Amino acid sequence: MAAPADPRRLCRLVQEGRLCALREELRAAGRAGCAGPARDTLLHCAARHGRREILAYLVEAWDLDIEAANRDYKRPLHEAASMGHRDCVRYLLGRGAAVDCLKKADWTPLMMACTRRNLEVVQDLVEHGANPLLKNKDGWNSFHIASREGDPLILQYLLAVCPAAWKTESKIGRTPLHTAAMHGCSEAVEMLLQRCQYEPDCRDKCGLTPFMDAIQCGHIDVARLLLEKHKACVSAEDSLGAQAIHQAAVTGQDEAIQFLVSELGINVDVRAASTHLTALHYAAKKPALGFPGGAVVENLPANAGDTGSSPGLGRSHMPRSN
Repeated sequence: MAAPADPRRLCRLVQEGRLCALREELRAAGRAGCAGPARDTLLHCAARHGRREILAYLVEAWDLDIEAANRDYKRPLHEAASMGHRDCVRYLLGRGAAVDCLKKADWTPLMMACTRRNLEVVQDLVEHGANPLLKNKDGWNSFHIASREGDPLILQYLLAVCPAAWKTESKIGRTPLHTAAMHGCSEAVEMLLQRCQYEPDCRDKCGLTPFMDAIQCGHIDVARLLLEKHKACVSAEDSLGAQAIHQAAVTGQDEAIQFLVSELGINVDVRAASTHLTALHYAAKKPALGFPGGAVVENLPANAGDTGSSPGLGRSHMPRSN
């Protein structure tokens, strides 16, 4: 009776593309169905590492199941799409792989492909019937995921094949414009403003606008774009009454604060509606809570911040010292 093959050695041979050595090992073992610690099959490994020749050998010589799922319910098509291996994607689709199969958290291969800047793989999946409107468990569709990566060519393609793809929100009310602004994807933001009809100050469930997202993450170029081309409101308030300047103080974005105060004329002492705190309060408060806002504390008074400002009577938002 043949000794079982070592799964780790087989996976290594697949990763290195050593087809001849793999063929000999499998013939000696008499089987190719061993799975790794995450229940990955050799097909998962071949697809992940772009070994199309090995992928074909395993399917055609050993009849391995192209729909086999690992512990995260990933199929080989998920692996190939997520890594941008077009030849493997095309082979699996040609063998009849389910194009909209779901892995854990309801991600499709198209969603995985949209995490990379590989338009050809996205096109291959869509041309084989992938649905750009499907959403994962967080409410993101493929267009929303592509907006995070910021590739305008993929976004334009998805709009061309599915014009309604932009009309989407996550489960917490965030739009692709929020996401592109937060991640500083200026080309994507510009394209979204040109091609999609987002409200200038569309809000998520926390009341955040795309302009606020850009400011609190330090993406001043995106903030300018939203002001110039989308007429965003610089003094919009979130659900707690905080404005962009308060959020910039929390996240330690000194340049964004300089931009708001020096260029846009925002009052550095403006108070959040519900907490009655100024930007200086937010910046001073956060270091004790493990946030980076303290980086701007010393600069805020230079921007005309009133160090004597305090919350309203009966309110204390600062951590008490023992």
